[in-house]
Amino acid sequence: MRRADREVHDTAEIEGILRDCADVRVAYQDAQGLTIVPVNFAYVLEDGKLTLFMHSALAGRKIDAIRSAGNALPVAFEMDCDAEVYTGRTPCSSTTAFRSIIGTGVAGLIDETGKKIEALTLLIRQRTGMKDVKLQPRQVGKVAVWRIASTEFTAKRHPAPAMHQD
Repeated sequence: MRRADREVHDTAEIEGILRDCADVRVAYQDAQGLTIVPVNFAYVLEDGKLTLFMHSALAGRKIDAIRSAGNALPVAFEMDCDAEVYTGRTPCSSTTAFRSIIGTGVAGLIDETGKKIEALTLLIRQRTGMKDVKLQPRQVGKVAVWRIASTEFTAKRHPAPAMHQD
């Protein structure tokens, strides 16, 4: 990272970024070429390892790509929040405040029903705040559930310029 002064190492601050980002953009290459797709997500951050969980339709380009890669599709991902442009006295002194996470990993489908229920329950809890989620096997059978096990990621923050902070 070029601006090491903006890198976030504190686990609580990284979790704050994960909590506040509404979606993650996942990039991959398949038989059709390069693509990127935004999806909502849940996360687990343990011992410096980040795992993202997503759901989608049972069929489609993402699912085909994961299957074609033997359930181990290399991906890149990016999420950001709190983006706000601050205009400086000159165009070149303008800047954007933000928080973000960028990384790489391996995407794979979760096929076992119990693990799918766990992942979807986590997704619902983290994204909706619903605590007493009870999913049934027939419900999770209607969606694909997949995860990205990160191989590396970097969290970054660029706060608002001092003259704009309250």
